[in-house]
Amino acid sequence: MLKVIKTETEYEDALSHIYDLLQKDLGQNTAEYDELEVLSLLIEHYEKEHYPISSPSPIEAIKFRLEQLGKPTSELTEILGARSRQSEILSGKRKLSLAMIRKLNEILGIPAQSLIADY
Repeated sequence: MLKVIKTETEYEDALSHIYDLLQKDLGQNTAEYDELEVLSLLIEHYEKEHYPISSPSPIEAIKFRLEQLGKPTSELTEILGARSRQSEILSGKRKLSLAMIRKLNEILGIPAQSLIADY
């Protein structure tokens, strides 16, 4: 029977059970498939409460996205303007302007929400 996960032991058991379910070839309209979906939601709820993940700083988000795309940080010079501006932003000496946030969002696909956070 499915129930809210309250302890670390229950969490570990749920992870083990979900692993077992994922090893099967489940059809979408089966009881086990429904169990997998509900169990996933219960695990997600427990993890949000007990293992929160903080949002990255705008600088971390920029560096991560460049790494994902396989681009060097020098790529920012083309987006933000002068090389000194890129250096100041990556070192935290200069804040991103609204125009820079828009360009980073448009060109690199970094969510604006990640770029407007305090740092």
